[in-house]
Order: sequence, then C-alpha cells, then structure tokens
Amino acid sequence: MQRRRAKEQELRRVYRDHVDAVFGFFAYSLGRQAAEDLTATTFERVIRHWGRYDARRASERTWILVIARNTLIDHYRRQSHRQTTSFDEHPLLLESLAEHDDPLAQSLADDAFEQRLQSLGPREREILAMRFGGDLSGAEIAAAMELSEANVHQIISRSLKKLRALEDEG
Repeated sequence: MQRRRAKEQELRRVYRDHVDAVFGFFAYSLGRQAAEDLTATTFERVIRHWGRYDARRASERTWILVIARNTLIDHYRRQSHRQTTSFDEHPLLLESLAEHDDPLAQSLADDAFEQRLQSLGPREREILAMRFGGDLSGAEIAAAMELSEANVHQIISRSLKKLRALEDEG
C-alpha cells in the first residue's frame, strides 16, 4: 500500500514538472483542444509505461517528450492532417516564440510568419517545436531525434537564419 502511494506521488510530481512542456510542444503544432487531448494521452502513456523509464538513458523530460512526439505522429497518421500551422488555431506558437525574446517572432505578422514557417522542412519545424514549444535543450532534442547535439544546433541556427532572410526579403 505504501509503495503504491509513493508511486502515485512520484507520478504526480512528474506530471507537475513536465505538463507545461508537453502542452507547449503540442500547442506549437495544434489547436488548444487537440493539444489538451494529446497532452492527456501522453501522460496516460507515461503512467502506463513508467516502469520502463531508465534515467541512465535519458532525462525524464526527454523520455516524456519522445512519448509526446510519438503521440503527435500517431495523431497525424490517424487524422491525415496537412502540415501547416495556423496562428488562428495555434495562438500559443507566436506567444511561445515571443517569450524567448526573439525579435523575428515579435516583428512578424501572424500570416506572414506562418508562410515563412512553412518554408522550412518538417524536420526543421519539429525541432523548432521541440526547442521553443517544448522548451527542450539541444541535448534533449538530440536524444529524442537520434541526432547529434551539434546537428540539432546547426538545424536550429540554419532554420532561424532562413526565417530571418525571408523576413528581410519581405
């Protein structure tokens, strides 16, 4: 009985510590309702598979956001969604970028930024979503995407340069 309570407390802590990052990751790509639903689905999976978590392989946040990423992939497969981002449906995306004091994000109008974001490839958008929506570090993204940390930083840097260049052209 005491072991069960300890596990419940641990899972509550895990939820409190990571729910905002998971929701932010989903809100980067989806509307609020879908982000809430997929956040709940992610934590259902976390609870179901908590016994498999190995701290030697990844941090809790990385492990949970890999589950979130897989949940998002499943969602897109089921829904056959187009890969576009609408700020009408996803207002947290612009807020998330603006919170990171990115002058590019602050200066772009919603529609213009959406068009520029769509100029990036799916992998670039996903990495930016993990960085700015999920608030993951380069190392955590590298572990989740099975890339080197240097490659992740390079992709982020090139993606932001590409967005800035498009802003200068516009």
